[in-house]
Amino acid sequence: MCELLAMSANVPTDICFSFSGLMQRGGNTGPHKDGWGITFYEGKGCRSFKDPLPSAHSPIAELVTNYPIKSETVICHIRQANSGDVSLVNTHPFIRPMWGKNWTYAHNGQLADYKAQLSTKYHLPIGETDSEQAFCWILDQLLKKFDGEEPNTEVMFHYIISLCQQIHKLGVFNLLLTDGDFLLVYCSNNLHWLTRRAPFGNASLIDAEMVVNFDHETTDNDIVTVIATQPLTGDETWQKMYAGEGLLFCKGELMFQTKQNEK
Repeated sequence: MCELLAMSANVPTDICFSFSGLMQRGGNTGPHKDGWGITFYEGKGCRSFKDPLPSAHSPIAELVTNYPIKSETVICHIRQANSGDVSLVNTHPFIRPMWGKNWTYAHNGQLADYKAQLSTKYHLPIGETDSEQAFCWILDQLLKKFDGEEPNTEVMFHYIISLCQQIHKLGVFNLLLTDGDFLLVYCSNNLHWLTRRAPFGNASLIDAEMVVNFDHETTDNDIVTVIATQPLTGDETWQKMYAGEGLLFCKGELMFQTKQNEK
């Protein structure tokens, strides 16, 4: 299946270090060779890079690795196709406007009977993947539930988690979703996360020979949370999410978390 990567930070931060490790799993240290994509938020705007080529051999991925784009919210995906052709239109992340914001989404997993169970009216898929169908369905449900008016963050979090739980019944559904301010994460079977804050130290990538001393790259006030399918570093403590767990981050801080009995 695919692998996911996301970042939420309280200051504009580049994700070059983490992305350098993840891109190697796209056709080099891992089998996820069917395309990749990454979206960076800058205020209400966002810029997205996608390529149906393996990330380990993509000139665009090399550009992203060497170009320190500063962002507070980032979503990234490397694909191992199981639904839809290997093509640009089926490459994550997917972006749609709603409530005056750009919503970005990426999914890892595979869903059964998704066209019948996740039919949509207002948001229609452009490609052929189960992932994009699920994204469009979530946006449709939000519009129907709140009648076109955005709810407060806590209400939205719990409602989206309830939608994720419904989709989870159709198969494996690990999700990243953001409007540029909050970052929502839902785990079906395999996601990990960590928060870096002072005092910072060294971190070594598992998939590339690269070590960074974050104490030299940050200030004492920086808070950076990274989410990944599998840990990207071997000398940091990553927290493994449980099946059915939902998290919501804003500016690097954990704001809401489902409880075990909410699974």
